[in-house]
Amino acid sequence: MLAQDVFLEHAEVFGNHYGTSSEWVTTSLQKGIDVILEIDWQGAQQIRSKMRDVVSIFILPPSREILAERLQNRNQDGADVIALRMDQAKNQITHYSEYDYLVVNDDFAVALQELVTIISAARLRVSRQKKFRQELIDQLCKKS
Repeated sequence: MLAQDVFLEHAEVFGNHYGTSSEWVTTSLQKGIDVILEIDWQGAQQIRSKMRDVVSIFILPPSREILAERLQNRNQDGADVIALRMDQAKNQITHYSEYDYLVVNDDFAVALQELVTIISAARLRVSRQKKFRQELIDQLCKKS
């Protein structure tokens, strides 16, 4: 699939290969459907290089200790993978300034509301509204 260039972004993260289908993203966006991707900084860089109108949000944990606790509580990875994730988290976090928004996931309800606010604002951007409201805009601007 890499050779066929079907991915909008792709990466190997902690020994696992991940990718996002270009066709799925394009089709969804053309239908006016928001696309939310949970990807690392490398994938975000790839997407920003290919698409202009993206909104990027970097989500920080409230502390390194809480990050480690959350990784352990997921019961998805062994201690060696968790140690690797914690070590690489430092590098991940240094890329926060490449993003449009920064949310600290300390209190889930607060972080969720912040994400909803960001998404709502992005939906109201003129560039997006113009795509889906052009007929209305044309009617309102038409001379009587």
